[in-house]
Amino acid sequence: MDVCVVGSINRDLLFPVAHLPRAGQTVIAGDMGVLLGGKGANQAVATARLGRSVALLARVGEADGAALLDSLAAAHVDTTACLATPDAPSGHAALVVAQDGQNIILVSPGANARLTPQDVARHRALISAARVCLVQQEIPAETVAAVLDAAADAGTVVVLNPAPHRPLTDELLAKVTVLVPNAGELADLLGAAEPDTPEEAARLLRGAALPCGAVIATLGVHGAVVAQGTKTIYVAAPPVTAVDTVGAGDTFCGALADALARGDDLVDAARWAVHAASLATTAPGAQGGMPTAAQVAELLQTGEAPAPRELAG
Repeated sequence: MDVCVVGSINRDLLFPVAHLPRAGQTVIAGDMGVLLGGKGANQAVATARLGRSVALLARVGEADGAALLDSLAAAHVDTTACLATPDAPSGHAALVVAQDGQNIILVSPGANARLTPQDVARHRALISAARVCLVQQEIPAETVAAVLDAAADAGTVVVLNPAPHRPLTDELLAKVTVLVPNAGELADLLGAAEPDTPEEAARLLRGAALPCGAVIATLGVHGAVVAQGTKTIYVAAPPVTAVDTVGAGDTFCGALADALARGDDLVDAARWAVHAASLATTAPGAQGGMPTAAQVAELLQTGEAPAPRELAG
């Protein structure tokens, strides 16, 4: 198995609107879409769509999870370690998406909150056998810690997407090979203002001295900044026509895991992931625009993003 993803599975309820509502405002939405989602499922599907073998360790509701697992299996994700959870519903998310691509997301964890360190212990072999382990924070904090322990013990490359934000100790971060926050999560992690430019993100990262192996801060349309050792490298995004930004970050993480599993260095892997994430914004839904490897390779050849460059200190 190339990649093991540990994380959440949700049923996403998508509400398209002309504009995001302000507090107290009622907005009429278009027809609701019902989609497979959850950061774990999204990242697993993104990795599989790029042609990588991927298994997902997660939990679904016993009564309503079968359809979600069928959708994952159809996307070529190994669901053997996806566990049915008695007396709990599957996770659900409500996504309100405006015409300009901006969004509001509400998540009810359901069975995702019942994924335990004991579940991780029973599936340590899955993590140990993978080239890359990819994990997020839509599951309990103690479960994330158990995953990091298992991956560190096995020497598995571990990518942590710290979303949604919650505090992380230096002890946990030291077990992370690559930390992948977005700009808001980076600001929360460091107790700083959210960076508006790649240069601001680079200054934050240079002053942070985070104990993980490397950090890639994702910056939406601005691409990403890679901080490894004493260097900060800016990886620009190609121009695309964005329809829906939901799932772009998950596509980035899945594509990063894909590239690291095949042995790419971190900057090349980040460039691959930036182009994959850009393509993901060109269709609606968290998984609607997730690209194939051929599509990412074509955009790398034809896109107009400049080459990665080091940002001065």
